[in-house]
Amino acid sequence: MALYEHIFLARQDVSAQQVEDLVNNLAEVLASGGGKVTKNEYWGLKSLSYRIKKNRKAHYTLLNIDAPSSAVAEMERQMSINEDILRYMTVRVDELEEGPSAMMQKRDERSDRGDRNDRFGGPSGDRRPPRRA
Repeated sequence: MALYEHIFLARQDVSAQQVEDLVNNLAEVLASGGGKVTKNEYWGLKSLSYRIKKNRKAHYTLLNIDAPSSAVAEMERQMSINEDILRYMTVRVDELEEGPSAMMQKRDERSDRGDRNDRFGGPSGDRRPPRRA
């Protein structure tokens, strides 16, 4: 079977629980086609770069899939019918990433940054006093 990374964007006015239900429905479609979802990451509600179907935000979700191409095609067909899904993209990969994706690592790094003032030498930073003429 082939390995895929699949990302989809759901409308902003659906709840996180409804997005989870969408993921479960997609997993059932893949299972009926002989595939499975190996990893599911909900990235949260994020702002879009531009409006898509009058939406400024969307729920982002990543799925790692191990399935035949016919099952993935059926899943994409059902996604194109669903009005709650704004966009989706499926990419075939040679191997699936283990552990959290780059988006989830990015979120973890923010909490580990510490105080920004340490980098600049204290609360006022390395600022010099203004020059006088």
